[in-house]
Amino acid sequence: MLCEADFRRPQGVERLVQAIGSPDLPPMRLMEVCGTHTMALARTGVRQLLPPQVQLISGPGCPVCVTPAPVMDEVLRLASLPGVTLATYGDLMRVPGSKPGFDLRRQKALGADVQVVYSPMDALELAKAHPTRQVVFLGVGFETTAPGTALAVLEAQRLGLTNFSLLCLLKATPPALRALLAQEDFGIDGFLCPGHVATILGSEAFAFLPQDYQKPAVVAGFEAGDLLAALHLLIQQVKNHTPKLENEYIRAVSPQGNEMAQQVMAQVLEPKDDTWRGLGEIPHSGLGLRREFAPYDAALRFGFAPAPTSAPSPCRCGDVICGRIGPKECPLFGTACTPDTPVGPCMVSGEGACAAAYLYGRE
Repeated sequence: MLCEADFRRPQGVERLVQAIGSPDLPPMRLMEVCGTHTMALARTGVRQLLPPQVQLISGPGCPVCVTPAPVMDEVLRLASLPGVTLATYGDLMRVPGSKPGFDLRRQKALGADVQVVYSPMDALELAKAHPTRQVVFLGVGFETTAPGTALAVLEAQRLGLTNFSLLCLLKATPPALRALLAQEDFGIDGFLCPGHVATILGSEAFAFLPQDYQKPAVVAGFEAGDLLAALHLLIQQVKNHTPKLENEYIRAVSPQGNEMAQQVMAQVLEPKDDTWRGLGEIPHSGLGLRREFAPYDAALRFGFAPAPTSAPSPCRCGDVICGRIGPKECPLFGTACTPDTPVGPCMVSGEGACAAAYLYGRE
């Protein structure tokens, strides 16, 4: 395996490309389950370097994309309540609800107080600066953002803020992968595991892939050299029928992960059943506030009851997320649905598979 110094040299990258392009490779389908990987693979041209036998599929690695439309409907309702300031990451501003064109950007134009923030602590500062308003932070993300979100709740408790609450839409990655693998005809031969999530959970959080499902798995970083090195490891596992867990991103990911971050998460958050776009309800796949932090739970403070289903839509984001189709197989791709006129979240998000395919020309 090449070390970091090797793959940052042109000769090292060339060696990886040559190794990956071996003519004796069998056909294989590999899935990346990180939105940052999806965009990096497209932006850096790594996808174009893969031989035709290797098909790379995008999975449910974008937290904006896996948020169902009925959940966004309730977010839009919450944003319109008098006296409420909704603090959100920028990607969520254009994610539509069940009705095309109904998004947070529209709500803001109609008079709702919707503020884009870069972190949960920014939302906390809004609450401190505007004590007469109820500031709700829209907590979307995976395990990567969960510790920071939990810390904001602890800080609100320490300060005694009564006008700050969290709408906790955080999700857990491993249960979603198990749900994917339980689908009929799920023809994925190996997984490129998310480096950001693994920095928190540790690489061993993905050991169940080879142990329980006999699926090769490699934790990967985000530079082009990282991705090529990880893909080389993954391809060799598939080719040789030797499923195991490997960690390419050793400079950032340990087997046990960030134990301090895990402790903060465990102190504030607990697993709950949750619903994913394209996958439906998955047991223990969400993260909710523990009972002792109920005063900071926006769902309890304002009510939060997404409809069980949404109206049928020609948007195929759910199928893209699950690897059933590629972005360009959606009938709306590049016509009705573009980054300027998005119909589904996979075209909105900076980590969405459809946005990556549209911007960089390949799936």
